[in-house]
Amino acid sequence: MRRASVSRKTKETQIEAEIELDGQGRSDISTGIGFLDHMLDQLARHSLMDITLKAKGDLHIDFHHTTEDSGIVLGEAVAKALGDRRGITRWGEATVPMDETLTRVALDASNRPYLIWKVAFSKPKLGEMDTELFKEWFQAFAQNAGLTLHIENLYGENNHHIVESCFKGLARALRAAIAIDPRKAGEVPSTKGVLGGSLT
Repeated sequence: MRRASVSRKTKETQIEAEIELDGQGRSDISTGIGFLDHMLDQLARHSLMDITLKAKGDLHIDFHHTTEDSGIVLGEAVAKALGDRRGITRWGEATVPMDETLTRVALDASNRPYLIWKVAFSKPKLGEMDTELFKEWFQAFAQNAGLTLHIENLYGENNHHIVESCFKGLARALRAAIAIDPRKAGEVPSTKGVLGGSLT
């Protein structure tokens, strides 16, 4: 089974995560940020990864460090569980509707991290959370998971729906990209024979 655990401790946050890529979509999430917990639950459920993540952070200052560092740790766990990425499908795409909102997510699990973020919000806050922090989470996750990740909200009005469609889109695209291709299960999906670094 493709599993990994990561622990990270700084002066700002203390985070532990466990992940099983070939799971059932189970989650046990506690970051101290209710909306972020809800989004990571969605990520687990719709990717079919099993995710446990426990975070303690300096929430008395703001939500920034805990949000970003949760993305870092979860991304590191995904990368560790993927190993050399042998046998994966590599690419994934999902277009997710949620009521009036439509969001498109495409990714390449290439081990060449990059984020394109075409998502705008009409308000600076979603509950108690700054909406600008969602880009920070996706940036941290893509960088540490080794994903070329493109997220574009095509249209939408409700900020909750916009964010949730981004996480659900990531989940479905990631589920497709990390799936094992039975026809190429023993091979790295690259003409170079390795993923990462220069173009592959």
